[in-house]
Amino acid sequence: MALIIAFIIFIYSVILHEIAHGWLADRLGDPTARLRKRLTLNPIPHIDPLMSLIFPLMLMLTGSPIIFGSAKPVPIDPYNLRNPRKDMGLIGLSGPVTNLLIATFISLMLRFLPAWSFPDWLYLGLVSGIRINVVLAVFNLFPLPPLDGGRVLSAILPEKYADALNSLERYGFLIIIFLLLFPSPFFSLQGIIGRLSGIILNLLLPSTSMLI
Repeated sequence: MALIIAFIIFIYSVILHEIAHGWLADRLGDPTARLRKRLTLNPIPHIDPLMSLIFPLMLMLTGSPIIFGSAKPVPIDPYNLRNPRKDMGLIGLSGPVTNLLIATFISLMLRFLPAWSFPDWLYLGLVSGIRINVVLAVFNLFPLPPLDGGRVLSAILPEKYADALNSLERYGFLIIIFLLLFPSPFFSLQGIIGRLSGIILNLLLPSTSMLI
C-alpha cells in the first residue's frame, strides 16, 4: 500500500510540475497550454506511458535511491512571452519550486497532525512522497537542457553562451543518463543529487522517519 501511495503522489507531482510551467507561461503572455487544455488535474492529457508509468515504477520496484520521471511537457511558445529569455528561466524554475512546495506541504502535515491520523502504510507512503518531490526538484535543477535547470542557466548567461548551452538540448537526456550510469571518481551526478537532496530532506522529514 505504501508503494501505491508513493506512486500516486509521484504521478500528481509530475503533473503539477507541468501545470506550474503552463500556468506561469499563461501569466507571462503565452496561453498555449491553457488553450490546449493542459492546465487540468485530469491525468489523461499529461501521462506519458514510458516516463510517467513504466520507468519510475521500475525504479521504485528495484529500490533505486533516485526516483525520477516526467509527465508530457506542456506546450510553450516563447514567442508569445513578453521577455522570452527571462520568462523561460522563470517558467523553468516554477516546476522544481512546485515540487519543493508539495514536499513542504506533506512535511507540515506529518509534523502537525496527530500521529494516530496516519496508519503505517500511509505514513510510509507520505514520507516517500516527500523524498520523491525533493529528488524531482533537485534532479530537474541540474543545469543542462532540456531539464529546468538548463532553462534557468540559459536565462542568466550571456546570449552567446546561452545559445551554446541550448544547442545541447537534443543530446541532454543522453548525457544525463550517461552521467547517472557511469559515475567517475571526479564527478558523480547521482552523488550530487543524493547529497543536495539529503540536505533538504534533513529539514523536511519528521525525525522519526529518518531511519525508514
